[in-house]
Amino acid sequence: MSQPSVVVLDYGSGNVHSAAKALEVAGARVELTADRSRVMAADGLVVPGVGAFSAVMEALTAVRGAELIDRRLAGGLPVLGICVGMQVLFERGVERGVETEGLGEWPGVVTELRAPILPHMGWNTVEAPDDSVLFDGIADERFYFVHSYAAQEWTLETSPPFPGPRLTWAKHGSRFLAAVENGPLSATQFHPEKSGEPGIRLLSNWVSSLRIH
Repeated sequence: MSQPSVVVLDYGSGNVHSAAKALEVAGARVELTADRSRVMAADGLVVPGVGAFSAVMEALTAVRGAELIDRRLAGGLPVLGICVGMQVLFERGVERGVETEGLGEWPGVVTELRAPILPHMGWNTVEAPDDSVLFDGIADERFYFVHSYAAQEWTLETSPPFPGPRLTWAKHGSRFLAAVENGPLSATQFHPEKSGEPGIRLLSNWVSSLRIH
C-alpha cells in the first residue's frame, strides 16, 4: 500500500524540519517545498508556524501561501495548520496592539490569553469531541503547547447539509481552541511534532485520513 504524500510548506518557518520528521514517522512521504505544482499534487499540506502572527503572514505572502491554501481547500484537498499556522487561518491577529490580517479561512480574532503566566508553555490536556478524527484513541493524552495567543471563541455557523466543525478546547487561564477539524481544513494550536508519542499518533490519524490521489 502506497504512503500518502504530504508537503510541508517551506516558507521560512522555524519548525519545518521537525514537523517533516514527525510526519515521516507518522507514515507519510514528506517533501519540503513551496512549489505550486508540488503543493497542489500532494495528498496533504501542512502549514507549520512559530513566532509572531505578523511575521508568519509576511513570510506566507512571500511564497503566495494564501493562494496555495485557498486553492487546495476549494478543491477539497486537506490542509493541516500547526501553532501559528493555525492562528493565521483566522481573520486577524492582535499582538501587542498590532493588528494583522490573517488568511480569513475562519472568522474570528487571535488575541492574547487571559492568564497569570505567559507564555503558556508545556504539557496540557484537551477536551476533544467524541467523533474527532485527529484525537481518535488519544483524547485523554497531554500535548505540548508554547504560545501566548490563541483563538478564544468560535463564531462560524454551519447549517445542513454541511457538517459542523469538530472543536477541541484547552484551558490556560482562559479557554481557547486547541484544535479544529472543519472539512478538509484542520489545525492544532499545540505542536504535535513536540508532543512525543501522542503527537505522532495524532499526525498518523491525520495521515491515515488522506485520500491518495
